[in-house]
Amino acid sequence: MEVEVAKRWMALFNDKIQENKDYLSELDTPIGDGDHGGNMARGMTAVMENINSKDFESAADVFKVVSMQLISKVGGASGPLYGSAFMGITKVELANGSVYEALKAGLDMIKKRGKAEINEKTMVDVWTPVLEDIQSGHLSEEKIKSYVEKTKDIKATKGRASYLGERSIGHIDPGSYSSGLLFESLLEAGAL
Repeated sequence: MEVEVAKRWMALFNDKIQENKDYLSELDTPIGDGDHGGNMARGMTAVMENINSKDFESAADVFKVVSMQLISKVGGASGPLYGSAFMGITKVELANGSVYEALKAGLDMIKKRGKAEINEKTMVDVWTPVLEDIQSGHLSEEKIKSYVEKTKDIKATKGRASYLGERSIGHIDPGSYSSGLLFESLLEAGAL
């Protein structure tokens, strides 16, 4: 990925996180700590401050900064999960892999860190079908939104939401919603 595309992707993601900060926390309130929006907004503000104040040789350098900032600035599970995802993306970017390969490495890191699989009401439920669509060349904003929406029907078996059991059904997973914003930004940045 070109440096400018990577930076544009992160700038668009930041804009969407800031715009949806309150909604992300609203989603997180019934099934989590209610702080997903605030945490992600703080993390992405730090990401943008760092990206805008440096020159980068490669997209991998951009993503390494993203990873480090999200790990250090975002509380809860989201910081380590997103930070790990971008660490995986960084490694593949260093090896000049494709966008699909980079995101696949990101998903693998999320699954490893969160010990999560599909159908457990986590961000994996958005990352997995999005990657299938990227591989087949059929990713669209509508599809991304539908994957996020589908998390409503899943009973949580991971994270704080799992304590609610059946009562977690009917709520969109906040990490899935923010992941949807990440992939919408990827499309808008022209990275595919």
